[in-house]
Amino acid sequence: MLDPITKLPLNDTIAVAIAKMIDDSQIVPKREPSHYDIECEFNRSGLSNADPKQAGKVVGKAKRVRAVLTWSIDNNLIAGEKLVYLLLTLVKSVGGFRKESPNFVGIEGIENLKVAFKSEGYQLFSDGSISSLVLDNLRNIEKHKVLRTYAERAIKGADDAALLVGTSKDLMEAVSAFILQSKLGHYSNQTNFPTLLGQAFITLGLATSEEVPKPNEPAQKRVERALYELACSINKLRNKEGTGHGRPFLSMVSEDEAKMAIKSMGLISEYLLSKLEETE
Repeated sequence: MLDPITKLPLNDTIAVAIAKMIDDSQIVPKREPSHYDIECEFNRSGLSNADPKQAGKVVGKAKRVRAVLTWSIDNNLIAGEKLVYLLLTLVKSVGGFRKESPNFVGIEGIENLKVAFKSEGYQLFSDGSISSLVLDNLRNIEKHKVLRTYAERAIKGADDAALLVGTSKDLMEAVSAFILQSKLGHYSNQTNFPTLLGQAFITLGLATSEEVPKPNEPAQKRVERALYELACSINKLRNKEGTGHGRPFLSMVSEDEAKMAIKSMGLISEYLLSKLEETE
């Protein structure tokens, strides 16, 4: 069983889109959620210190939300991602996604947020529900963008990017399969991870640990072998039983080790995707 989503991506575009959904400056009577409702979510996410109201400023709901989310991007991204989820849930709970509701946020606001989330690998539906994008349903160019987004999130330490939400693949496995599909037109989903990754490396002209070093070869080859070995080592730490217990890694892996592994997964995946771009 997959873990429920409890946090969502946050960037500048999403911060603006979420704030717009809560804005009611031009609306009479004012629509929910209220200032009090929003403040409760600031408290739940641990971001009340970033609330302009705490500094004695009198601002509207949209400006409060945007200020807190923007602050969290630079100072506490994890808490900010939790707040995005809480605010989206709050808007949904007061009827923000129902056209017949007095709190309906409007089609344009929903569409803007859909586009913002899609760029981060998530699909927002018209009823306010959300899920990760299914990679197999995307065109190649979209899949490339989504995988790069996951790689960037993993580099920042986002654990939902380590195992792609809603799939059984981890990030490096998905990237390897994408590279082989892009370059060769096919890949075997029955291939074990070291072989799949090795095929991706070789297809991109990169060295693996199976390739014997040559005299006077470029120093980059040693780096490539090290990246391959690191990727295989991280894969051994993976929780092969799935993500139902909340961690993408085995229970004996410490939090520091997991964070290092996630960031390494992102780094290697981003490197492979960049190499793929060079060949296109």
